Amino acid sequence: MSGTPEGPVHPEPPGIPPARPALTERELRDYRAAFRVSRLAMALVDRDGLVVAANDSLGALLGTDGAALREQAAADLVDLAADGRTWHAYREVLRGRRSRFRCTRRLKHPDGRKLWAEVTVAPVPDTGRVLLSVADISDRRELQARLRHLQMHDPVTRLPNRALFFERLSAALETAAAESAEAATGADGPTEPAGAPEPYRSPRSYLSYQSHGHGRTGRIGLCYLDLDGFKAVNDTLGHRVGDRLLAAVAGRLTECADSAGYTRSGGHLVARLGGDEFAVLVEESTGTEQLADLARSVLAALERPFDLGGQRLSVSASIGVVERTAVGTTATGLMQAADTTLYWAKADGKGRWTLFDPERNAHRMTRQSLSSTLRPAVERGEFGLEYQPLVDLAGGAVRGVEALVRWNHPQFGVLAPNRFVGIAEEDGSIVELGRWVLRTACEQARQWQKDHPRERPLFVSVNVAVRQVWDSDLVADVAGILAETGLAPHLLQLELTESAVMGSAGRPLQALQALSDMGVRIAIDDFGTGYSNLAYLSRLPVSVLKLDGSFVRGFQDEEHANPADELIVEALVQLAHRLGLTVTAECVETAGQAARLRRIGCDTGQGWLYSRPVAPDRIAAMIEGTAPLRV
Repeated sequence: MSGTPEGPVHPEPPGIPPARPALTERELRDYRAAFRVSRLAMALVDRDGLVVAANDSLGALLGTDGAALREQAAADLVDLAADGRTWHAYREVLRGRRSRFRCTRRLKHPDGRKLWAEVTVAPVPDTGRVLLSVADISDRRELQARLRHLQMHDPVTRLPNRALFFERLSAALETAAAESAEAATGADGPTEPAGAPEPYRSPRSYLSYQSHGHGRTGRIGLCYLDLDGFKAVNDTLGHRVGDRLLAAVAGRLTECADSAGYTRSGGHLVARLGGDEFAVLVEESTGTEQLADLARSVLAALERPFDLGGQRLSVSASIGVVERTAVGTTATGLMQAADTTLYWAKADGKGRWTLFDPERNAHRMTRQSLSSTLRPAVERGEFGLEYQPLVDLAGGAVRGVEALVRWNHPQFGVLAPNRFVGIAEEDGSIVELGRWVLRTACEQARQWQKDHPRERPLFVSVNVAVRQVWDSDLVADVAGILAETGLAPHLLQLELTESAVMGSAGRPLQALQALSDMGVRIAIDDFGTGYSNLAYLSRLPVSVLKLDGSFVRGFQDEEHANPADELIVEALVQLAHRLGLTVTAECVETAGQAARLRRIGCDTGQGWLYSRPVAPDRIAAMIEGTAPLRV
């Protein structure tokens, strides 16, 4: 091999002591003798990377004699070109740019034995050569491997434990990212300058493994499971039986992975993550169907009874299945998705597998985000009200408005009540939010009354959640707000759902009665979708029924009308009128619907035929007659 080493060779490379007086002939003989008889395998290598001399210990380590190694590339003897980082460090020492480096290599003896070797390369001062030494550390590595195996495996099931699982998962993701970057650049490593001597070149087969071809999919899959009711086994039969069950489950999981061919391909890992939680990692997933097949086989395997030394047990499992493109995926992100999906499997009934659903997860994440920011959002003033007119069907005049709350969320934009009211009811923030809506709506109604005097002022209708009745003094709140704003009680209407009102007793009924006695109108919203206990209706302090939009939508036009819908609505209207109640029809969208509702005696209508929910100034324009009802 010939050629000139790449780059300049410094006369005094960093880390090499200054030149010393030349050795005497006797000192040289002593060095050569020590070199030949040393038990440490050594070779003297020139700047081109070729062996100048090698002792018999190195020859014995490599299955030959030292003399036979002369003129061979030292990097080939001990596999220094197997990865780019080692190859680069070796070249730096040869060039005189680095004082030394050490690495560990896996070598194969000609007789078939494999051994671990610690390779050290360091310059020999004043000679322009380097000394390569090789120490057999196989015994040490074997001990380290045994200790590592104990550290990284579960003692009960002998499966890889959580630490090894995450190590393997992280390594798989890192490998995928590296291969993707390599494929994107189309390169296998640094480009060598033209004419560089052979020992300096980096063989492509050593430095990279192309991500395209070779069965690489670039995707990673995970089945994350736990046993349903395992705690009961421990509590009733004891931990010894519980451990035996876990070991038996581990065996069946491994059998499932083996039968799927993952063991032969080397692309799987069955691990116990702790307690009764297990995972099957598929590093080169071919798709969700492959993972679904695996999940189904696991469920079937675990459904077979376990015979544990005469103790016969039956268990089931819930499995969360996730598949992701490896690039851009983190171990934490994958496990969070798997944990969420496992939760879904349990929530959906246990004893099943569930596939990760991005849309379902996005809804969950949005819900969590809304829940955590809802309370402070009231204080930050992120809520606003829009108003939808309630129109007299007979004369067409606006009689009132319904206040509809909107959340001007800084991240998700304007949110309608159905996105957050349920959350507010769950965490109790509906009380504070409801109080704000009530006060704001009453203030606005009073302002319209002042700015636009009319013989019949607009009333404002406000939705009230059941929890507001139970968790706050709604009567006191309403009385206080009416007093503060100066709004007359008969200009306030409170809407409660049919399911909340029907069957009310105790405190809710007392509150409704007190509000009605105060002069506040009580309306049942979405009437016709809940209990519809008409006999009970006569005993409630209710002023208004609001028919659910499902009835009105059935009216459509004369040609496609459903006669039954009209008969039901007509009967409800007549019953309400006999009880002294007025009736409002929701979701009125066409003139035909309005005409038919008017014909059967419905009092007021609400819907897009007249107006969408609009800002307060738009309602003011409608009162003045400067804006049409329909928008």
